[in-house]
Parts: sequence; C-alpha cells; structure tokens
Amino acid sequence: MALGRLSALRFAGGTPDRLVVAPIDLRIADPHIAEEIYSGRFAMGGSMVDTGGGSPFQIEVSNQTFIRSLHGFGWLRHMRAADHDLAFANARALVDDWITVEGRELRGLAYEPDVLASRLIAWFSHSPIVLRGADHGFYRRFLKSTALQTRYLKHVAGAMPGDETRFKARIALAMASLCLPSSAGAVRAASRNLDSEIDTQILPDGGHVSRNPMVLIDLLTNLLPLKQTYINLGQKPPRNMAAGMDRMFSALRFFRHSSGELVLFNGASAVSADRLLGVLRYDETSGVAFREMPHSHYQRLSAGNCVVVADTGAPPRGILSSQAHAGCLSFELSSGANCFVVNAGAPVVGHSSYADFARMTAAHSTVTLGDRSCLSFSHSPFLGPIVTGGVRRVVVESLDEEGKHQGFAATHDGYAGSLKLLHRRKIRLLSSGHEVQGRDEILRLDESSPQADNRTMAVARFHIHPTISISQDEAGVVHLTAGDGESWAFVARDLKPKIEEDVHFADLAGARASKQITLEFVVGEQSQVDWKLIRTNLPRA
Repeated sequence: MALGRLSALRFAGGTPDRLVVAPIDLRIADPHIAEEIYSGRFAMGGSMVDTGGGSPFQIEVSNQTFIRSLHGFGWLRHMRAADHDLAFANARALVDDWITVEGRELRGLAYEPDVLASRLIAWFSHSPIVLRGADHGFYRRFLKSTALQTRYLKHVAGAMPGDETRFKARIALAMASLCLPSSAGAVRAASRNLDSEIDTQILPDGGHVSRNPMVLIDLLTNLLPLKQTYINLGQKPPRNMAAGMDRMFSALRFFRHSSGELVLFNGASAVSADRLLGVLRYDETSGVAFREMPHSHYQRLSAGNCVVVADTGAPPRGILSSQAHAGCLSFELSSGANCFVVNAGAPVVGHSSYADFARMTAAHSTVTLGDRSCLSFSHSPFLGPIVTGGVRRVVVESLDEEGKHQGFAATHDGYAGSLKLLHRRKIRLLSSGHEVQGRDEILRLDESSPQADNRTMAVARFHIHPTISISQDEAGVVHLTAGDGESWAFVARDLKPKIEEDVHFADLAGARASKQITLEFVVGEQSQVDWKLIRTNLPRA
C-alpha cells in the first residue's frame, strides 16, 4: 500500500484548469441500463452485481471481465443516453467514488494499461455530463485525477509490447493532448507516437498485425472520434491517420459476410449490427472488397450474393499471437442475409474454458488430424496464452479462372512436427454463386500420399450457424435451410456426412447449442475427400 502511495506521488503534477474539448462516443447506448445502474445493479462481463446501495468499487467480484468493464467506465455512455439530471448526478457520484477509492494508489486491474486507456477515453468523451452541475471541488478532483492517470499511462506506454493495447494507449494519450491544455510540442509528440502505431500495427492491406478482424472495429471506434477532434480544433491529425483508417475500412469490408456479419477468425466474436454500422457509416472509401489480403493472409471468394472467406495464414509471433486460433485453412460461407458455414468464434464474454475450446482446430471449419490442434499454446502465467508451436508456413496459390470460378489451394505444415503430415485444401466458388467445391488432402512432407499403414484419424468439420435448420435425407445429403427459405445441400464423395452436436461460442447472448457436419476418414485408407455445397433454393421474396 505504501508503494502505491509513493507511485501516485511520483506522478503528481499540476492540475489543469479546464477541459478543452469532449470527443464523441460512437458506441451504442441504452438509457435503460442507466436506470439499472442508478438502482445499484451493474450488468457487465456476463455477471450481474447488485451493490445494495454500496460502492461498486469496494465489492469483491471474481469475474475479472466485470472488474475491467467497471473500471473502464464505458458504461458512462448509458448515463448520457438517459439525458436527465438524475443520471448525470449519478455518473458524477460514481466517478467521484472511484477517485476516492482507487485514485490514490496506482495498482491492480484498474491501472492495467487497457483499462486505464478505456477509462481516460470514457472520461474525456463523457466529461460534459460528469461535470454538468458539478461544484468547484469535484471539478478540480476530476481534472487532477485525469491528469495523474494521463501521466502514468504516458510513463508505462513506452515499455508496453507492440500490440492492440499499446495502440489504444496511444489513442488515449493523443486524446489527452487535445482534451487537456497542452503545449504544441506535447500535441506533436502524442501525434508522432500514434503515427508510429498506425505504421507498425496496420498492415498495407489494412489488417491488424494480430490477424484478428475484430480489432479493426475496436480501433476505429476510438480513432474516428479522435480524428474528428483534431479537425474540430484546427489541429493537424497524425500523418498516417487518414490513409491508415482508409485501409482499415477496406479490410473491414473484406471481413464482412454478405449478411453484414463479421467473420469469426482469430479471436473475432459476435458484433451487434448497430455497433458495426455505427463504424461503417463513416467509411468514405469506395469500391468492392479485395479478392485477397496478401499481408494479413486471408482469401475472399464472391459471386452473386455468395461470399466465402478463408484463413490462409500462419499466426503472428509472440504477444501478438495471444488471440490467434488454430483455424488455419478454415472457411466461412454466407449467402444473402444468412451465414451458413462458420467457425465457433471467440466468446463475447470472457470465459476461460470457453476461450480455450474456441481456439482449438476442432472449433473451426477445417480438418483436424489425430484429434490435435494445428497450433499449440502456452499455459504459462509469465508468457500468457501465446502460440508456441504448430503452423509456421502456409503456401497459397490462386485457382481463379475467369468466367468459371474463383478459388485457391493452400497447404499448411501445422502437423509436420507431430504427425509428419501436411493439410492441403482447395476451394472453388463457381461464377454462378450457387456452388462451392472443396477438396481436402492429407500429404506426407514430400507431398506424396501417406502409406497404407498410417492410421491417423482425420475429421473435416463444417460448423453450421445456429440460426440454420439442418437435416439429412436417406441418400446422406445434408440440407441447410435458413429462416427466409434459402437452402443449401452438402454432399461428399465416398463418405457419408454425419450431423453432430456443436457449440457456437460467438453469440451476443452467450454460448449456444448448434450443429456441425463431420467427415471422418483414416489417412492411410483415404487421404483425400471431396465435398460440395450447392444452393438448392433461393430465399422467399
């Protein structure tokens, strides 16, 4: 505790006399949640906590996701949406409570960089309602705490690993340089640091270095208000900001299904349509989605209103792989307003066992060999959940043939070390948009066929979106039917598909039951399997 007090004193400094500006907040807000908070009920991170009239910051809660959300203060937007003095007074009281309980000791989850950056962004964005009707004493406490937290975040940012959290910290610090009275040099320094993150973390094709499509939404949600704040104040935005955001928007278009939903690769989870559209409405770029993302290593096939997106890349290294999933060569299929074949996705709410299962190869629409995943993960508390082995190389070639089909062939080495085998997948989408042709091959390291005595079990999985009805006829054909009547048939050559129970993790309401199609074969007996998805009925008008 004494160390905490010393740390706070170390970052003490002058108290600003005012806030210069308040950025907007693009996140969806619900005034009914403000009513719940006023009643002492906080629903966050999959938990509901009733404070019974006490301080939410002094209640013991084991759910760390809840604690992070609570201390991140993103829920202030709901108080703003309520738009009445009682909600504003409640917001002010809760902020003052936090300053009293947590503001003197720089320790614990409340001061982890991601939480701290979220809180600063929320406090700046919602300062108009927090400060409305405030007396001089609170106004000064608020500004003093904000300045202290900014100095502390600035101190730790330089030592942070170069991942999404550092990017977010740089956004918060750039926002602080505009919202708090700052010298021109301080504004330029914050701008340069943010420029560096854009340059190093946003790839030339617009993807994030983590390969997680969802990171783009999170970053754009904060970058858009920041860019507008620079413009409103007549300040020059960071040099790379406009071009970097344009690339990110292009990548986001790539990662959207025909239904408008986000693909579920490498840590991505369900995103509400309102949240996604709230970001995309600011997209000033034009044109159709890319056919390929050569730096992020994804493929996109599209014809008519049918879209296939596939993961054809190895995981990033080190800390950047902490959200990577073992879904190499997995794909998702959407048509019209529906997703048909998907991956299980990451849980919307942090749940350690669900998150571990969601990262396995078996949770993806690809092939599993020997009941193993194509990536291995660290369970060390020091390293974190990073990738420690598996896929290192993916070879991709185009199978596009103009006027006939789009397609690709990709081979990964994720099982080379453990089983001395390679997985090659070929997928073609016919130009009609009515048929997807697939082939999965299991090869030896020299790309020859496995020997007959190889008893490795292979399972090709096709996870079906939980909104799709699934049935199988006497001939073994699996029928997938959406609520609007559109239907697809799944057929395989020389193998009868099975329909099995499944879990879809990426749902806004929490993990839910679903179904999967599986094709099982022994590598030494059948090293290749061909399958098709054929549209059999269009949606009702």
